[in-house]
Order: sequence, then C-alpha cells, then structure tokens
Amino acid sequence: MADITRTIIAFGDGGLDNRNPLMDLYILAQSNVKTPKVCFLATASGDNQGLINHFYHLFERYPCETSHLALFNPHTADIADFIHSQDIVMVGGGQSKSMMAVWKGWHLDDVLRDAYNRGVILSGGSAGAVCWFSECITDSIPGKLTVMSCLDMLPDSFCPHFASQERRAAYANFIKAGEISAGYACDDYAAVHFVDGKFHRAIGNRPYAKAYHLSMDNDVFQQKRLYTKWLGMKETQEQFIWNTPTFAELR
Repeated sequence: MADITRTIIAFGDGGLDNRNPLMDLYILAQSNVKTPKVCFLATASGDNQGLINHFYHLFERYPCETSHLALFNPHTADIADFIHSQDIVMVGGGQSKSMMAVWKGWHLDDVLRDAYNRGVILSGGSAGAVCWFSECITDSIPGKLTVMSCLDMLPDSFCPHFASQERRAAYANFIKAGEISAGYACDDYAAVHFVDGKFHRAIGNRPYAKAYHLSMDNDVFQQKRLYTKWLGMKETQEQFIWNTPTFAELR
C-alpha cells in the first residue's frame, strides 16, 4: 500500500463542460495511465439519463474507457468489483442529502472508501465534491443552507458555488459559530486537489475562478484565497495535462 497515491479532486461545479474541457482533461491526466477507466455516478440527480448521456457525449472524445453506475437500475450485483476496477470515479451534482442516503443503502460509501485506499481517483463537482469531506454546506433542505455530515475521507469541510454571496456568508458564519470545521471553498470552475489527505494544489478552468481556505485562528476568522493555477495557461497545460501518459501520444 506504500506506493499507492490517494487522490481526490473536488470542484465547486463546472465539470462535464462542453465549452471548456480543461478540468475534465486535468482529472483524466492525474491517472497517469494511457487509457484510464472512468466511471460516472449520477446518483445525486436520480440517475438522470440526460446527464449520463452528456457524460458519454463528452468523455467518449477523450482517451479513456467510459462507464456509469446507476443505483436506481444497477447493471451488476458486484458493485465493489466494478468500482475497484476503475481508475477514476466522477460524481455529478444534484441532491447531496439524498445521494448520501442512497449510497449508504447500497454500502457504496464503504466501497468508495476502499477504492480511494486502492488508488482510484475520486472527483466531482457540487454534490460530487462535498461528499468526500467531513462536513459541507448544502441546500438539500429547501429554503436554507445547512451543515451536513459527509464521508469523512478528508478531515476538512467544504463549500461549493462559493461565488454566491449567500454561501460565502453562511459558510463564514457557521465557522465563526463553531458549527462546522475549518475547510475549503471553491467558486464554480475551480477545484482543490488533495493527495494522501493533504491539500496539493488549487486549479481553475476560468481565470476568475478561485479557491479558498476558511478557519478560525486564535478566535479570529481567516479567509485565505489560495493560489489557483489557471488551466488556460499554456505552461500549466503542459505541466499538468499534455506531458502525462494519458495525453503524451496525442501531442
């Protein structure tokens, strides 16, 4: 297990982007294999077929093998074996609270933890990002933002869609009140990349998309904007996408 790298890439939202594929390409590149196997989970949208079709439409353009797992109509009885055979799991957005309940009902939460420890890359945006953290800010309950416990693969909390003034204020207030642990926040089109449980880097596929770390330091609230590497820069693409086994032969 010493040689296994555990990776989570969580973005505020903006994956599966037919206007700008750089976030999706970045996630594929982190696999460091020629043709990564990518599985899409659309549980948070109720396994919406349109979203699943959109995933295939985009990712079948790329050097990868695509599949999906629909828990409302599973294609296999051996979910663990299927997930463990993947290089990347990508989780779509939607209803976070319902997604977590369905995952637990199928014991997919335990399967994903095991996959993470086996080196399967876990990624996603919005609901597909918050799930990996200890806690999150969610709008799953209509009419208000609340704190929700998540899978606790990462010890921090997370807030997506951080460009929203409502979410900025709510996340800050929850941290100040001690109702949620310190953590990370991402605008749409920005992501935080963790390696072996520790923050590795922040990236964005729009120049204005940023990531942040929020905490209390000696009873003083701190909101720190993280250096966010813009994937639109040629040198950033060369470093993190094109000079990897996944894309090297396509140059």
